[in-house]
Amino acid sequence: MRSQFTAEPSSNDMADRDFTVGEVPAVVRAPATDADREPVFDVIIAGCGPTGAMLAAELRLHDVRVLVVEKETEPKSFVRIVGLHIRSLELMAMRGLLERVLPHGRRRPAGGFFAAIDKPAPKGLDSAHAYLLGIPQPVIERLLEEHATELGAQVRRGCAVTGFEQDDEGVTVELADGERLRTRYLVGCDGARSTVRKLLGVGFPGEPSRTETLMGEMEVGVPQEEITAKVTEINETHKPFWLRPFGGGVHSVVVPAVGVVDRAEPPTLEDFKHALRAIAGTDFGVHSARWLSRFGDATRLAERYRAGRVLLAGDAAHIHPPIGGQGLNLGVQDAVNLGWKLAAQIRDWAPGTLLDTYQAERRPVAEDVLDNTRAQRELLSAEPGPQAVRRLLSELMDFDVVNRHLIEKITAIGIRYDFGDGPDLLGRRLRDIDVKQGRLYDLLHRGRGLLLDRTERLTAGGWSDRVDYLADPTAALDVPCVLLRPDGHVAWIGDDQQDLDAHLSRWFGTPAG
Repeated sequence: MRSQFTAEPSSNDMADRDFTVGEVPAVVRAPATDADREPVFDVIIAGCGPTGAMLAAELRLHDVRVLVVEKETEPKSFVRIVGLHIRSLELMAMRGLLERVLPHGRRRPAGGFFAAIDKPAPKGLDSAHAYLLGIPQPVIERLLEEHATELGAQVRRGCAVTGFEQDDEGVTVELADGERLRTRYLVGCDGARSTVRKLLGVGFPGEPSRTETLMGEMEVGVPQEEITAKVTEINETHKPFWLRPFGGGVHSVVVPAVGVVDRAEPPTLEDFKHALRAIAGTDFGVHSARWLSRFGDATRLAERYRAGRVLLAGDAAHIHPPIGGQGLNLGVQDAVNLGWKLAAQIRDWAPGTLLDTYQAERRPVAEDVLDNTRAQRELLSAEPGPQAVRRLLSELMDFDVVNRHLIEKITAIGIRYDFGDGPDLLGRRLRDIDVKQGRLYDLLHRGRGLLLDRTERLTAGGWSDRVDYLADPTAALDVPCVLLRPDGHVAWIGDDQQDLDAHLSRWFGTPAG
């Protein structure tokens, strides 16, 4: 059984068009020959952004043959600052990356994220990494790509997926230069205008952009005191606006655009001047731009994350306004959830429905992110109604329980996957606790499961090729034993070996030997 998906390079109109489920693009090439049937790779990943690079690294932890293809010939050169939230920092620690990442970023308190309502982080957040790390986007992308290639992933730049066909044994991927490669699975991490998603025929419903915002870095021609006074005045009613010193005489500028245009069309310095004059009455003498960009507030979610041997992750599966800085984090977290499950499928030890749990777990998380960004967008409106709601929410956030709930939502440490009935910790990630060998997350660098046994009576038995074991009666836990998945979520709690074996089978398949 074979299905074909092929397309020519898209025009701007086609780039914004989403094929309906089951629709096949008009251009269909001849099927692959028998010589193409043997997979050269286990997984081909389209897109080498943070999601694609992190996924490649996760797969390589399990010796999966990975090729990442990236249409851009060079990494991004503009220095946009992105924020790594608590859960992403925890994942970096789990994979031994945090010490590599930290020197390149700047820490700031984990507060004031929700709709830019300026409230401090609640005390005692349940994490050893309770801060935001601001880091240049090209730097985090480079570090993750280096991590993937050090583990053995192949990366090809200037190389775009233009078509593919899948059958029961694998996927034949066609590249822009006509080369055809055979792989067992294809994952689209190729962004909001994902070619893979469109060719797959997966719908991408949601709302188009209603507003746009310009973002860039440039020099200014007026004193800082004048800028500060004007920005403070405007921020009384227009929250998504700033003009901040970046260093070296350069300022970071975020300003609402005048109208909505094709996002494929890059903005000009004159566009920034026009937008600044419209909101501030002056363009602040901006000049000598380093980079200029625009983003909209479109909100869309893929109808499904998997169709056969083709999967979607990151912005290919979900897009939303950048309010709260959740986008990059959501994609990296997709990658860590998917990586070990796809590797288990390839290594032939995955339980029958394990790969299906990727969509079952991650799509509801994305739905929640889309909803909270919709809410934040409304709260940033200058209209009287939203401003009244904003003032009310600001009062409510003075209650610790409200502030804590919103911070845990934005930083993704409040996520609880549905693993069935059990203690509240079941399905949640476990914080980086002290163990007798040091720190818990140091034991997760290899991307394997972990049985943490405070009773010293249990065993991972026939699953020891997939699950590590630590007997530690002194571990800082208030439960007897926990079974952790490779993504750090608690898959089982208890002290009974028979019950443990059932859960090991559920998540890690049939025991060896």
